[in-house]
Amino acid sequence: MIQVSYKSTHIPSLNHPHPHSHSNSQSRPFHRRTLLYKTPFPPTISLVLRNLSTPSTPTTPRRTKTRASIPREVEGKGVLLIPTHCSSSSSSWFHYFVLWKKMVLIDQHVLWTFFASLLGFVLLYTLRRNSSKRTIKKNFPEECAEESFADRECRPVNGSGTDVIIVGAGVAGSALAYTLGKDGRRVCLIERDLTEPDRIVGELLQPGGYLKLIELGLEDCVEEIDAQRVLGYALFKDGKSAKLSYPLEKFNSDVAGRSFHNGRFIQRMREKAATLPSVKLEQGTVTSLLEENGTVRGVQYKSKDGQEHKAYAPLTIVCDGCFSNLRRTLCNPKVDVPSCFVGLVLENCQLPFENHGHVILADPSPILFYPISSTEVRCLVDVPGQKLPSVANGEMANYLKTVVGPQIPPELHDAFISAVDKGNIRTMPNRSMPADPHPTPGAVLMGDAFNMRHPLTGGGMTVALSDIVVLRDLLKPLHDLNDAPSLSKYLESFYTLRKPVASTINTLAGALYKVFSASPDQARKEMRQACFDYLSLGGSCSTGPVALLSGLNPRPLSLVLHFFAVAMYGVGRLLLPFPSPKRMWIGARLISSASGIIFPIIKAEGVRQMFFPATVPAYHRARAPPVKCNLQKDVASKDQEA
Repeated sequence: MIQVSYKSTHIPSLNHPHPHSHSNSQSRPFHRRTLLYKTPFPPTISLVLRNLSTPSTPTTPRRTKTRASIPREVEGKGVLLIPTHCSSSSSSWFHYFVLWKKMVLIDQHVLWTFFASLLGFVLLYTLRRNSSKRTIKKNFPEECAEESFADRECRPVNGSGTDVIIVGAGVAGSALAYTLGKDGRRVCLIERDLTEPDRIVGELLQPGGYLKLIELGLEDCVEEIDAQRVLGYALFKDGKSAKLSYPLEKFNSDVAGRSFHNGRFIQRMREKAATLPSVKLEQGTVTSLLEENGTVRGVQYKSKDGQEHKAYAPLTIVCDGCFSNLRRTLCNPKVDVPSCFVGLVLENCQLPFENHGHVILADPSPILFYPISSTEVRCLVDVPGQKLPSVANGEMANYLKTVVGPQIPPELHDAFISAVDKGNIRTMPNRSMPADPHPTPGAVLMGDAFNMRHPLTGGGMTVALSDIVVLRDLLKPLHDLNDAPSLSKYLESFYTLRKPVASTINTLAGALYKVFSASPDQARKEMRQACFDYLSLGGSCSTGPVALLSGLNPRPLSLVLHFFAVAMYGVGRLLLPFPSPKRMWIGARLISSASGIIFPIIKAEGVRQMFFPATVPAYHRARAPPVKCNLQKDVASKDQEA
């Protein structure tokens, strides 16, 4: 709508130039009243047309005006001030029209000059920017990221390079590479030696670990390697035996433990991981982590041909085993070596309890037997301390025949002596290291490089696979791993969320080894005998501890309750039928000995993280609902763009 306002202005008479002249005027003097027309179209063009004739004597302004004299259209679509009362002479209107045209012409020149200057500035800025990009491309390939030029290293553009670097292709590394690759992450898996490993540990997978293997989609890796089903344990002490079966009634018939050659199992997992297009398996020795402002950006490694390389990714996962040379920057390693395993392979022999692991409570420490193929049985003899009899000069063979041989069950004795005579004796230090990480942006520790326990209970692979499930679920909501703040929070949560399961298995392994080992202390002897008798009772006294051992019920509180139930059972045996001061004293020392075994292990694992993880702030940082996204489609689109 056009708004009209009136403004009275004195206009001198055309025939009377002097303002105070009062002579008779033939032409009627007038006051000019102007109309202000406003329109909604900026910018406005203001034009005030004034009568250039000689001013006349002021007169009383006219208060009326006919509607016919109001212009019906405003030229220029702006604001125009025109006189409401002017001379009827056509020459005057022509004069006003010429002035108006000149001023509009001037305003258009100013407006177009402004737009031309602005356009020139934009073109100049664009040309300079393109010129600097061309200069960068002369020195770096197209796939390099501009933000990586600070150290003059070529790094892939975020989203088109590697998402995760995994150091070590053992059980943990291979399973993790397949899991993240299946979720659509671009994974670079670097392994020092891709030939089949030959180890004497890592050969028994508990049922809890097998369930995690199924959850990760890797259950077929125990097929076609002559793996044997394991349904429980058999304990032997002083000629007596007790059969302890896994509580598998609530699970599918396929769920059980598995025992196999470690190298065959790892090769199967490597092959399956390498089948994914998003997983790159490379042989090389990682020498160091690449850090920048306290954040791990990648790794430096030496390839098979001796060439030095650098690889970059938002996330680096170190799982290079118990002999890791990278963990010192990511954790506080406190490695303890309580004993060593001496390994033998018994051929063509029958175990007393088929499809069961066998534990002999020998002196000075336990002996293990379990099948690793349809024709082979692994024997692991625990030797306390770090100093072993020499294998080269025959001291080890003599020790096995004279000290260990007489304690072997008769069904296995001949096969044991035959294996010693063949001379294929292997040794391995048993390491224990509680998890004590230094949360570092861009990196995380896993597997034996991060956390170790005594291998007596065979819980190492169960802990590793459980950790992989936790990490996979944590990373799923993160579509872009380059979001460093969010990634750091999720990685810090990982160390807390893994604690209940890992700490239960770790504590049980350390406590059982100390209880099963012989000791001259009478209280420790009573504790050892009480443990054997308690497990022999059957019912919940055996299924509860075995469920903890198998990883089917890894609850810290259940572990503590059963452990002290064994101690109280031992005290009850001492006090019945008639207590004596000596027996009461031994019972008190037994309780004290049990406390001295389990509490230091729990303290090393972390009481708060183990029993009350919900009170740790990091526990809740990863509790946001997951973001639904199809990473595999995203990776496929990135491949097409590349």
